[in-house]
Amino acid sequence: MKRLLALTALAVLTTAAAAQNPASQQAAPQWEAGKNYFVIDPPQPTQTPGKIEVTEVFSYGCPACNFAHTYIDSLRKHLPANAQMDYVPAAFNPSEDWVVFQRAYLTAKALGIAEKSHDAMFDAVWKTKELGIYDANNRIKSPLPTIEDVARFYAKYGVKPDQFVATANSFTINTRMKQADAYVKATGVDQTPTIIVNGKYRLTTVSAGGNWDKAEQLVLYLVNKESGK
Repeated sequence: MKRLLALTALAVLTTAAAAQNPASQQAAPQWEAGKNYFVIDPPQPTQTPGKIEVTEVFSYGCPACNFAHTYIDSLRKHLPANAQMDYVPAAFNPSEDWVVFQRAYLTAKALGIAEKSHDAMFDAVWKTKELGIYDANNRIKSPLPTIEDVARFYAKYGVKPDQFVATANSFTINTRMKQADAYVKATGVDQTPTIIVNGKYRLTTVSAGGNWDKAEQLVLYLVNKESGK
């Protein structure tokens, strides 16, 4: 009888706890390689020793990336201490100025202003239209924004336009653009935004289940997997 009462009390407590935490009633997602995420073979080298890199392949000219960038900011804030967010700009859609935006991001990164200007660049393309790529009739502009136009935008971050343009057209940035293109190809990225975890796993919101909440869960799962947890 005492054992029955103890089991009954335990059941009541468990039910009460579950009621207070509805998430506990839901089974953890069963992530499946080849369905929810894809193994990159061979794995690509990372740039930050001692850190698990979470890389967004993106473009400022990509409307889906514009929609996603607030979720990416949230993901970055939720990464554990042993993980770090990184960004690789894609250029495989030149009709929407992706090559110029790729050059712009890599130049801003080289000049140390990419992090503080990142969200503002999306706004300049999609909100204020300072660097917009569509006209009022939702048609691609002609001409599209140039690197000189972009340089004037970055002037507000303390870099003179002529300095920005000179850096943007340098051998170093041309090399980094080729490296970014090679990374996109080697990781099998064919759409943006795409997330790469530690050079080993590729995923999108679609593969993760259709929304950014699930994508974040999957990224954290893969980070923990890489952490040996």
